[in-house]
Amino acid sequence: MHSAAAGYTLENRLVSAPDPTVLEWVTSTLEGDQDAFAEIVYTFQDAVYNLCYRMLGDSGEAEDAAQEAFLRAYSNLQRYDTSRSFKTWLLSIASNHCIDRLRRRRMTFLSIDEPLPSSIHLSSDEPEPEESTLRNERSEMIQSLLDELNPDYRAAVILRYWYDYSYAEIADVMDTTESAVKSRLFRARQSLAQKLDPQQHAGLLTLLESM
Repeated sequence: MHSAAAGYTLENRLVSAPDPTVLEWVTSTLEGDQDAFAEIVYTFQDAVYNLCYRMLGDSGEAEDAAQEAFLRAYSNLQRYDTSRSFKTWLLSIASNHCIDRLRRRRMTFLSIDEPLPSSIHLSSDEPEPEESTLRNERSEMIQSLLDELNPDYRAAVILRYWYDYSYAEIADVMDTTESAVKSRLFRARQSLAQKLDPQQHAGLLTLLESM
């Protein structure tokens, strides 16, 4: 029997290498066990939703995109390379889908009125009202800056600063080279620097690294 509680504790450590438990769920899903895929969704739903929200800036659209990412993962599960981190593979599906959505959106204005939903935070500690307000203000400021970045640059920044991915891991997610990732991050920082004074820019990078 699969344990949802066990699945919850796995998410943060499933980054660089395949995990035996996840591989077991994948195998069971391919054999027709729907409960096994439910464990996969439960384990990775926060990471996928968070990525989609940061990419798209809208909670409703992020939820739709996350659901689509899981559907695509389910439909293509037989193509998953078991030597690769499942989380990396899943986030690559979500990232590519969000980039496609952004490109289709073109010049449509992206609302940033909604703060990052508290439901995606894995911590069980409730923040004080002042802390919550400050977090929302910072979230809105960062989201407004992310929204102005090229979708590929935006994805690289999110994976680097929110997921603490290495250049190699980002390259794997985005199906590109490490040098291309470094270039995208450099250009993203250049773009942000043009919109902020030096002190604000330095403060933003510090804030991103603390997220």
